[in-house]
Formats: sequence, structure tokens, C-alpha cells
Amino acid sequence: MNDITIGNRHIGSGHPPFIIAEMSGNHNQSLDRALELVQAAADAGAHAFKIQTYTPETMTLQSKQKDFMISDANGLWTGKSLYELYQEAYTPWEWHEPIFAACRKRGMIPFSTPFDEISLEFLEKLGVDCYKIASFENIDIPLLKKVAAKGKPMIISTGMASLGEIEQAVEVITAAGCKEYVLLKCTSSYPASPENSNLNTIPYLRDVFQCQVGLSDHTLGVGAAVASVALGSTVIEKHFTMDRKEGGVDSAFSLEPEEFAALVRETDTAWKALGGVAIGPTKAEEKSLQFRRSIYAAKDIKAGEVLTPENIRVIRPGYGLAPKYYEMLLGKPMKRDLPMGTPLSWDLLL
Repeated sequence: MNDITIGNRHIGSGHPPFIIAEMSGNHNQSLDRALELVQAAADAGAHAFKIQTYTPETMTLQSKQKDFMISDANGLWTGKSLYELYQEAYTPWEWHEPIFAACRKRGMIPFSTPFDEISLEFLEKLGVDCYKIASFENIDIPLLKKVAAKGKPMIISTGMASLGEIEQAVEVITAAGCKEYVLLKCTSSYPASPENSNLNTIPYLRDVFQCQVGLSDHTLGVGAAVASVALGSTVIEKHFTMDRKEGGVDSAFSLEPEEFAALVRETDTAWKALGGVAIGPTKAEEKSLQFRRSIYAAKDIKAGEVLTPENIRVIRPGYGLAPKYYEMLLGKPMKRDLPMGTPLSWDLLL
């Protein structure tokens, strides 16, 4: 599996997971809040900061006909029209440059999700290092072709896509010029439940498509993301907010700064803990070998006296003969006197 490079970050199993803070609409239509989110994400250890580039008009029609209304009784946005949702959530295009500049100043990689050719060309002028394709757009073949033709790494959420649709997306982008891509397991419900996350899909996608894989995580907390690292995630995207209590279109399933810092810390710990296949004591364990059990004189033993269950025992520490020799030693005479507490060794036998 080849590593890929986005900006100054190498992505692959030999590197810590690439952690993306997704602002989405959590700026609450305030540039100051957006810039505050940039600073907080950097302080929390995020490697990249992602926004979305669209306008309400490029996403949908300004209509309240039934087809354009959100009617999920249990959803976060019930009662709104699609236009109203995107009007609240979109990031004004004049904000992109100051947001990206603030990210770069703090060492994060800024990038975005384009939703049409106009937003794609706008982002090209801003010099982004990669592109994200949202789950709802992973079947938009014309868009995939245009983005792939830029020749930059692509991160594609696979939410709702069938295996055939994922295969088609991969074929389209590779044919159009994209050489490096990441597939993210994604459950497109908001929030997503752990039961619907199906993280075992992650190694399946890696093996089928022979590419870097990861998780676009809409669950609450960090457990799913940490678990995904053990299954091969090299990229993790998580929504980010300053304070869920202050609202925001995605705040209900977003992490606050302290939680995001825990995500960065614990995914890094999980990655380090994977290591390689290791049988036998590691170098760090060598000092602990002394605390294994071994065979010791449990009483004073005279020269010529035979060893019995009463005068030898298998105990800690581990400086004597290994326990596997215990039965072999029984009945054997001693060459010299052994004080209690002497570790048994072969040279003590007659």
C-alpha cells in the first residue's frame, strides 16, 4: 500500500493518523467565530482544517415544495427547506482566503469540498493541496472528473454508496488524472449511531481498492474514531465546534476543543500501540524477566541430600532454573550445601 502526501503530511500506516477538523456550518455566520475555530483546532492538534465551498443557489432551488423540505421527524434540521439549511450553513467565499491564511499560519493544511465547477476553480486559485468529495456527491460523475483532472489528492466519503458506485468513482477519478486518493467509511446520518458505523468496512475497502482508507465520523465522542485506527484508518475527519450549547447546524455531533484534543491524542496512542507482530520479550520488557518464576531452595539443603517438593519451590524471582525442569530435579542429590534462597542451577547437581 503506497503512502500518499497531502501538503507536508505523509499518510499511510507508517505515520500517525491524519486528523481533519471539519468546520462545516459551525461558524454560525460569523467570520470571527470561523477564525476562532481555526485557532482552537490548531491548539487541539488538528493536522488539517476543512470547510465547504458552495452557495445555497448552487446546491438547490429556493423552494418550499414537498421535495425540498426536510421532514425527518428525528433529524436535526426538520422543518427547514434545503435552501434555508444551506443558507445558514454555507461559508461565504470572501471568508476563504482569511480562513486559509490563518490555517497556514498555525501549521494546518486548509482545504475544502467543492460542489460544482465554479467552486472548484475558485479553490484552485487559493492553492489548496487536496479536495474532499462529500458522500452526497460521490455519484456526481461530471464533478468527480473535473476535480480529478486537477491532479491533486482526493478524499472521498463513501456514505450510502454501493460497492459498484464506489468502484465507478475510483475508475472515473483515476482515468481523469487523480493518482492519490483516500476512501472514507462514512455513515450519512446525523448523528450516526455506533451500531450503524460498521467499521469493519474500513479494512474491506483498503483490500478491495488497494488505497489509503479512513473514517468520516458522525458519531458522538471519540470511541469510533480510535477503534478505526486499529482497523487501518490513516485519515479521520470529525466535525468541530467551539461549544455545542451555542448551536450551529452540525454542532450536535461535533467535538468541542478539549474533546478534539483527546481525539488527536488517543488516535495517536492507538496507532503507536499497533506496532508490529512481536513474540517474546521486547527490549522494554527485558528488565521484567527477573520477576518470572524459577526454582529455588526453599529450605537449607545439605550436600548429598536429594531434592524434594519440601526443599525446593517454583517462586519468584527468575534467576534459577526454569519451572519446566522442576520434575526433572526431584530426587537428584546436591553437590554441596545450599542455603535457603539459593537459585538452582545445573552445576549444583552431583
